[in-house]
Amino acid sequence: MTITVGDKLPDATLVQMGGEGPEPVELSSKTDGRKVVIFAVPGAFTPTCHSAHVPSFIRTKDQFAEKGVDEIICVSVNDPFVMGNWGEATGASDAGITMLGDPEAKFTKALGMEFSAPPAGLIDRSKRYAMLVEDGKVSRLNLEDSPGTCEVSAGEGLLADI
Repeated sequence: MTITVGDKLPDATLVQMGGEGPEPVELSSKTDGRKVVIFAVPGAFTPTCHSAHVPSFIRTKDQFAEKGVDEIICVSVNDPFVMGNWGEATGASDAGITMLGDPEAKFTKALGMEFSAPPAGLIDRSKRYAMLVEDGKVSRLNLEDSPGTCEVSAGEGLLADI
């Protein structure tokens, strides 16, 4: 079952790179009592994710802050090492975007957002989406029809809807 507007996010432990290496992050610690944007991509360093999706949230970060968003989080079914390096390569980390890995796709599967494209080497990856989460509940969800498209899930697309 795919998560929908009004649903509470499932409990999840994601992973980020810290000063001493990988660190677990309880997603509830990021969402409880807060207004956050979570956007997910099929894979770090993949063409649309790298050249369109992440840059769209770097461009719009200040506009989200003006609307009361406390944090922007990028999630991908990748390990924390890849996510840390990708955050540096795109400038997302310097921009203050939190880069979280979902290496086993547990969170992605709990949302009902997984897909596979074996010819591209993508197995159990995340569909491309962006959501506004308020106090742990989804208040807006923009899901792309195709993993290679970044329109409604781009920073500008979500910003226009909130």
